[in-house]
Amino acid sequence: MSEERKKRLAKLVKLENRLKAFHESRHAGHLADANRASAEADEVRARFDEPESLSALFPELYHRKVETSVAAQAAALERAKAEERRIAAATVRTNRVGERYREAARTVEEQRAARERQELVDRNAGWPGKGSKPATS
Repeated sequence: MSEERKKRLAKLVKLENRLKAFHESRHAGHLADANRASAEADEVRARFDEPESLSALFPELYHRKVETSVAAQAAALERAKAEERRIAAATVRTNRVGERYREAARTVEEQRAARERQELVDRNAGWPGKGSKPATS
């Protein structure tokens, strides 16, 4: 039973680590999106002041693009914060499952050691194995 539990927990630890990595990857993607939107807004602002820009003819387009980029940045940062919360939850789950796995591994090792000690005692007592103790008169 404990060996089976240990195997199941090992699979669960692996799964939780993958899930955590997934959330970390998504978090990084959202931060990259936020940086990209910020850079785009800065670029449009810089072009607005250039003499050859069409900002004098279409100022509302430039302002709308800046507003859109700033809103996209804010949305990406909000999604990144949500992923941070998921990462924190995944970390807690991973740690808890890891503790359970280590506990199960210790239990399996203790049971194996106890069996080995018992077999050694049985051999030293002249008993070849379980159930084959010498008959008492």
